[in-house]
Amino acid sequence: MTSLHADEAFLDHYHFTHDPFASRVPGFKFFPAQRKPVLGQLHHLARYSQLLLVVSGPEGSGKTLLRQALVASTNKQAVQSVVVSAKGAADPASILRQVAQGLQVQRPELPAILAQVGQLALTGQEVYVLVDDAEDLSDAALTSLLSLAVGNAEGRPHVFLFADSQLLPRLEHVAAGGECFHVIELQSYSEDETREYLAQRLEGAGQGIEVLSDEQVADIHEQSAGWPGVINQVARESLVEAMLAQRGAANRGGFSFNLPRKHLLALCVVAIGVLAAWFMQGRVVENVDAPVIAQLPLGEATPPALVAGAAAPAVPAVAPAIQFEGANQPLPLPLVGEAQPVIREPLAQAAGLSGAEEADATGASGAADIAPEPAVSVNVPVAPVVPAPVKVAPVVAPPAAPVVKPVAPVAAAVPPPAKPQAPAAAVKPAAGGDWYAAQAGSHFTLQILGARLESGAQAFVNANGADYRYFKKQHQGKPLYVVTYGSFATRDAAQAALRTLPAKVQAGKPWPRNFAGIQQEIAQAR
Repeated sequence: MTSLHADEAFLDHYHFTHDPFASRVPGFKFFPAQRKPVLGQLHHLARYSQLLLVVSGPEGSGKTLLRQALVASTNKQAVQSVVVSAKGAADPASILRQVAQGLQVQRPELPAILAQVGQLALTGQEVYVLVDDAEDLSDAALTSLLSLAVGNAEGRPHVFLFADSQLLPRLEHVAAGGECFHVIELQSYSEDETREYLAQRLEGAGQGIEVLSDEQVADIHEQSAGWPGVINQVARESLVEAMLAQRGAANRGGFSFNLPRKHLLALCVVAIGVLAAWFMQGRVVENVDAPVIAQLPLGEATPPALVAGAAAPAVPAVAPAIQFEGANQPLPLPLVGEAQPVIREPLAQAAGLSGAEEADATGASGAADIAPEPAVSVNVPVAPVVPAPVKVAPVVAPPAAPVVKPVAPVAAAVPPPAKPQAPAAAVKPAAGGDWYAAQAGSHFTLQILGARLESGAQAFVNANGADYRYFKKQHQGKPLYVVTYGSFATRDAAQAALRTLPAKVQAGKPWPRNFAGIQQEIAQAR
């Protein structure tokens, strides 16, 4: 699952607005109860301790997130924070250059930096120097930072190192046994904290913790040992494996084609149409009686009508007709009228389509279904009526019966159009989105279906009641009209309402969504 197409399939399968387990998700902040005291301890030590402070933990333990929280929680008027990265700049000159740039010092030297720190202290401002990826620092750079943390008579900045545990033995060696730094080691999450972390990640992407089973959560915690960076990796792999297993089960027992899913569904629709036409045609042919053959007695001469070049006798006014069995019954036609809205399941799910792809495929099949079958016309050559010696064995036709039933009875079999529905103006246009904009972003609704044609969404809403509404979004560069049901304060309330919907609506697998994501999609579609 490393290609862009695979990532899109992952998001579509779980209806994510973005990858919930990406390493950097804007606005994401999670602090379990055990991390809040660590943040408070850092603020306390920065104020009262004279030591260099080290935050230690393995890769993916949340050190960078804690550093961001430390900067965000400082008083900007009383503290000036300088963030330094040791990636690719591990020597003393590079580190001091970054600190000097942050403090707007011309010369990247230790005395000039300390002089600027002293000037800021006179104005009531302290200086925090925060070094990320400090395990990459050289020993000489560690020595410079220890000297910076000690300061001089002019000023002393507060230096924080965020590093893996492998830095600690080297730092002790550089300090030569002196007590000049203090270490705070981060602790891993408990299983309950892992569950809370996963829930917050999933809710930020438009889903909830119910995407993962209790067994999956326990397995993720065990494999990751409770470290958030590893939790992200293991959780994503777990969801991808579950997705592949579901699709593999759907495809098991059939042939696998290396074609896009839309093309496979189109082939299925064409195949179904061909089979339906073949069965209908085959039934009509079977109802036709045996071919009409003139039975001639042995030894008699051929009737003049059958001799090449001979003039045929006049046909009587009442000619024998070929009667189809059941010809007075109307031929079955596909559903004619307004196209039905897209209901998820079951064909689209078996093909592994996303919501928008279902709409594309259903639109194609709907167009095929609306086109009526052409009238069946069978021309059977019939020998003319001849004098008594000629016998037409099996055919006995009722008087004045037509040769082939006209098309009119077939058209009459279609039920008369229903009474007109309420005018389309009763449904609020999707482009306005006033009702969706008025909803609280933290509230939830049930997404019922999506349709490529607005008329399909309007028909569904008009047929099912005022609690159904729809909005317009863009999907793969095309408009998509999404029908929703209700407004609920919590996800649990939306799930409870889902179980009260009609069975035909539940068959489409509705799912809860928060209004914040919908409002964003409406804004992007304008």
